[in-house]
Amino acid sequence: CLPVADGGEGTVEAMLTAVGGQRVTLKVTGPRFEPVDSFYGILPDGTAVVEMAAAAGLPMMGDTPDATVTTTYGVGELLADAVRRGCRRIILGLGGSATNDGGCGAAAALGVRFFDGEGQTFIPVGGTLGRIARIERGEDPLQGAELIAMCDIDNPLTGERGAAAVFGPQKGASPAQVKLLDGGLTHLAALIRRDLGVDVEHLAGAGAAGGLGGGAAAFLGARLQSGIETVLDTVEFDHKLEQADVVFTGEGRIDAQSMAGKVVIGIARRAKVKGVPVIAVVGDAADGVDAPAYENGVTAVFTINRLAIPFSQAKPRAAADMAATVENLIRALELKL
Repeated sequence: CLPVADGGEGTVEAMLTAVGGQRVTLKVTGPRFEPVDSFYGILPDGTAVVEMAAAAGLPMMGDTPDATVTTTYGVGELLADAVRRGCRRIILGLGGSATNDGGCGAAAALGVRFFDGEGQTFIPVGGTLGRIARIERGEDPLQGAELIAMCDIDNPLTGERGAAAVFGPQKGASPAQVKLLDGGLTHLAALIRRDLGVDVEHLAGAGAAGGLGGGAAAFLGARLQSGIETVLDTVEFDHKLEQADVVFTGEGRIDAQSMAGKVVIGIARRAKVKGVPVIAVVGDAADGVDAPAYENGVTAVFTINRLAIPFSQAKPRAAADMAATVENLIRALELKL
């Protein structure tokens, strides 16, 4: 059993379980600017592993998500704490966000200043990115520490595949708000080009975590790379795969976003090279996802939905439904063998 993640929730625990290390707990600013209990990990070699979802995750919003008002400020506080503790290499997971602020909140927590038209500094959120008139980065916010940002998607910052258009609706954004958010990110990208001399608007992965991918690259000098590949290397997946007859994996929903390199597809691509079948057990499967999943190495996809009921009713049943689905899969495998 290998705990893995792609940069979202569970990344810290997966890394600590795989190689050991220390779990650091502290209070930071939450997505609504409220104090929240948070954490990150420090591996034996001194590398810090931070999940942005631990400070600005979508589950923190409860039943009222709103990407126009949320901030990544607490993510910056986690990074700052790691730097204060002497970490010279930081891995930042970008999955599971409740935000669309282009990483401005995290940057502000690390000393980057954002000015409005009247010359006043403020902390931009998704709905106020258009108010930014000038950006001042100043000295190196991470004091020379290397930052690696793990992305589970390759979406650009703006446009029809950008952070707002693709992920805004699942964060509570209406069509009008999606337009507002995308316009704000477009404005931010233009100011980053002008004031910082960096172009991240069309960078693959810049749209991750509501634009935190692009912001981390522009404000903090981060290198963006595949989250699942980083984790699979850490847990020595390829070595363990050599002794496997079949791999079981899964995610909440397998859809077009999964094909960009989330957990299931990342695992399937490696297993395909070794000729090991992969069975994906998922909460939901989008229409038309089967063929591309199979092309990437998935052998079969099974959903755990046993009754045609709304998600609010299915959620409390999820553990039992997954157990029943997997039991039936094992029974089928035994029948074949």
